[in-house]
Order: sequence, then C-alpha cells, then structure tokens
Amino acid sequence: MKGWLPLTLGLLAVVVGAVWTVQGLGYVGGSVMTDQRLWAVIGPIVVLVGVTVLWLGLRARRRRP
Repeated sequence: MKGWLPLTLGLLAVVVGAVWTVQGLGYVGGSVMTDQRLWAVIGPIVVLVGVTVLWLGLRARRRRP
C-alpha cells in the first residue's frame, strides 16, 4: 500500500499543474488565475514535481518482492 500514496499525489500534482498552466496562458477562463503569467510558470514546475513523485512511486512499487 505504501506505493499508492506517491502515485496518487504525483498524478494529482500533474493534473493540477497542467490546469494551472493552461489557465495562466489564458486558454481556460473563469478564474482569477486566467492570463496571469505567474501561474504559467508555477504550473510546469508543479507538473515536474508530480512526474518526479510518480517516478519515485513507481520505483518503490517495483522494488518490492
């Protein structure tokens, strides 16, 4: 069960980061984050962190017998 938490958090971070990126670039409207360059920078950083956590979670699941 230990490997599921990083996988879930990593996937959530990737999705949230992607949404923040497209909102920051102005492709998704209806938010205070729309057309704000700050979110267009923070979003990809969160995606990279999420991918890293996913990778670590997958490695942890593969190591177990």
